[in-house]
Amino acid sequence: MGQTFTSADDNWAQWRGPNRDGIAAPQTLLKKWPSGGPKVAWSYSNAGSGYSSVSVAGNRLYTLGKRGDKNQLICLDAKSGSELWAETIGRGASGKDYSTGWGDGPRSTATVDGDFVYALTDLGDLGCFQKTDGKQIWSVNLVSDFGGGIPKWGYSESILIDGDRLVVTPGGTNFLVGLDKKTGKKIWESEFSAGAQYASVMKHTFSGVPVYLTACDQGLVGIHCETGKLLFKNAATGNGTAVIPTPIVSGDLVYHSSAYKAGNAAVKISVKEGELSAEQVYHQSKESMENHHGGYVLHDGAIVGFSKALRGVWMAQDLKTGSVLWSKKLGESKSGSIALADGLVYCYDDQEGICYLAKATRKGLEEISRVKLPEQTATDRKQGAIWAHPVIAGQKLFIRDQEKIFAFEIADKNP
Repeated sequence: MGQTFTSADDNWAQWRGPNRDGIAAPQTLLKKWPSGGPKVAWSYSNAGSGYSSVSVAGNRLYTLGKRGDKNQLICLDAKSGSELWAETIGRGASGKDYSTGWGDGPRSTATVDGDFVYALTDLGDLGCFQKTDGKQIWSVNLVSDFGGGIPKWGYSESILIDGDRLVVTPGGTNFLVGLDKKTGKKIWESEFSAGAQYASVMKHTFSGVPVYLTACDQGLVGIHCETGKLLFKNAATGNGTAVIPTPIVSGDLVYHSSAYKAGNAAVKISVKEGELSAEQVYHQSKESMENHHGGYVLHDGAIVGFSKALRGVWMAQDLKTGSVLWSKKLGESKSGSIALADGLVYCYDDQEGICYLAKATRKGLEEISRVKLPEQTATDRKQGAIWAHPVIAGQKLFIRDQEKIFAFEIADKNP
């Protein structure tokens, strides 16, 4: 991936964790919570509106929110919840910028790299900030500077840092661009054209061939990291409404799912004499994984996540064959997000505000404990729900609902 951590780290410094796959860094955590849920370590109520998740690195937490008419990058002390600084990154959205019927505000998760934090807003304002005090180093806009177009529901991608390069999706003629992370100057562009959707880029190297993997309305795409050439495209999980989840890579398999009846697919990557080819292994679109935007994790050879199929269920699917292993209803929600930490899954529903601690095997899903948000947002989400993903870092569980952030103490102090 573009950014990795050693096993000694317990950071969650970018979208979906250390390797962008929804799996937390190794930590010793409670295997069962008290009957009323884990203790609230702290709460914070001024994160602004929006659906950004949090990033945690070096005992600091970073998130984005719309406060008044401005988008801001916010830094909190991850141990106490006290605000350390906040810096404006462009104006907030109005109803004319994109379709805000599901709520507005930033959607992206900040990326922490070295001494800097990188953040993207729903309107395409992208900036680099000092971790210590929030001082802005540089800023660009994906529309005015790179000819991009704001997706129907706002830019939602969380940017990737790949060495000295920042990779982001303005959309348009240059679908992907690479910027010098120190200056914001464009140094690379893809030779593929498509509108920006909502997926975040993964990087993987297949037998010496470095590939940026992402998705758009045309489906799953792989782009050469150095030449910018399109290496493959698989249309199975494309759809004309919204393509959101991040792909997952395991060995030579790339898995992707999206909603709106697209279903899921896996492609097998082969490299011969430096040339890459992609063969579709399966495509399942009925009563299988149809992930909207809550993501999925790979655990024990199975893809686990929330599927909109069967009126909304948690589901496991064999990665290699695509066969459904089990499906189970938890609560009344019709969607949810997921993370994996210390061998257990954290299933967070987006209606009731309940996070379930569960054991997922190839045979089924067993609920162990649950915790409900002490309080939900006072912000009008319109048609939206609780869409920020759960984060596990520093032996704490962080859950956000609009302006409210809760940190739960989940450390196992007597392992």
